[in-house]
Amino acid sequence: MKCANPADWAVHPSWQPLVQSFWHSSQAQSLLTFVSDRIAAGARIFPPEPLRALRLTPLQQVCIVLLGQDPYHGMGQAQGLSFSVAAGVRPPPSLQNIFKELQADTGLQPPMSGSLVRWAESGVLLLNTCLSVEEARPASHAGKGWEMLTDSIISAVVQQPQPVVFLLWGAHAQAKRHLIEAVAGSERLLLQANHPSPLSALRGPAPFMGCRHFSAAQAWLQRRGVGFTWDLEE
Repeated sequence: MKCANPADWAVHPSWQPLVQSFWHSSQAQSLLTFVSDRIAAGARIFPPEPLRALRLTPLQQVCIVLLGQDPYHGMGQAQGLSFSVAAGVRPPPSLQNIFKELQADTGLQPPMSGSLVRWAESGVLLLNTCLSVEEARPASHAGKGWEMLTDSIISAVVQQPQPVVFLLWGAHAQAKRHLIEAVAGSERLLLQANHPSPLSALRGPAPFMGCRHFSAAQAWLQRRGVGFTWDLEE
């Protein structure tokens, strides 16, 4: 990220009113000042397009929300989509575990690339709770203002009429459960497990490995007439 300029961060028109409302808030101004100051101090901040998920996945097309914590903090990894890395970048351990569980659960072979853009374009909102991070400093931008926006995004999805699955992996994602349950009568499926990180993927009481969330989400959506598939290959 070379500058903290929201004008450079395009989003789909369906998200525009929500995002513009955020940029006019005091929290957003404080966030932008913080990011600009860190850039001026020489910090390397990722990703270059923090709102990419809102560009690739229109609000009315969201059928799954895959909620992460904050972007990858290694050079060249984060691309504005939770858990995704650009083609040609080695998948980090969390993403490797996601692909292992995907194969064990659905039989789909791990893709050649770590890019999850195909999911984003198919209605999976790949959202982190915090949307920027500094190199080698995980959670360095947590609590600086992004959470106001991402909470609003989650609430906006909950208010949509279409069926939506929420995949809450890890404590940070599960802390947002109250936002999802705030709207009574909405057709929602919440699936919770530990984070896919090697530090927690096999731990109880809800190990990520073996959770079978992929098949559960797909079957639930298909019963409601949503023809979604997790296949990442063309």
